[in-house]
Amino acid sequence: MKPAKSLLFSGMTDFHIREGIKTDVPAVLELVRELALYERAPLEVTNTEESMIEDGFGPNPAFGLLVAESNEVIVGIAIHFIRYSTWKGKMLYLEDIVVRESFRGNGIGNQLFERCCALVLENNYASMAWQVLAWNEPALNFYRKYNAILDNEWVNGKLTKEQIGNMFQ
Repeated sequence: MKPAKSLLFSGMTDFHIREGIKTDVPAVLELVRELALYERAPLEVTNTEESMIEDGFGPNPAFGLLVAESNEVIVGIAIHFIRYSTWKGKMLYLEDIVVRESFRGNGIGNQLFERCCALVLENNYASMAWQVLAWNEPALNFYRKYNAILDNEWVNGKLTKEQIGNMFQ
């Protein structure tokens, strides 16, 4: 894939965005844990390197991975997958975008986000969607720079595997 043309930022040049590979998973999981800590839920991460390798790089990948690398160190990630809207068709779902705290403010998040935007255009998806915590003002401000629609009308719902298992006992 060719790098996305930057829409907003031309700053720091000592990083690049590339497709993730299996050997990136330990660093990716470390960043996922950093995000969970920031989001006040460090004990919620139960994923493993083995699962991420199978789920992202096995015969039926469940997610795509972009990494930002500086001096051969992964400093940011974007995890995405295809979601289907019965009204609009295929769309890109941005599960997580994470930049290591010490590298924030250098345009890495912009480049990861814009590369995901480029995937929407390259694959003719209907849109891109994501979630952001209502209290995460830095993230909200980041998305506002792109004139993103931040919708507070929909309520998130979920059932855990345990809840579903209990329904059938």
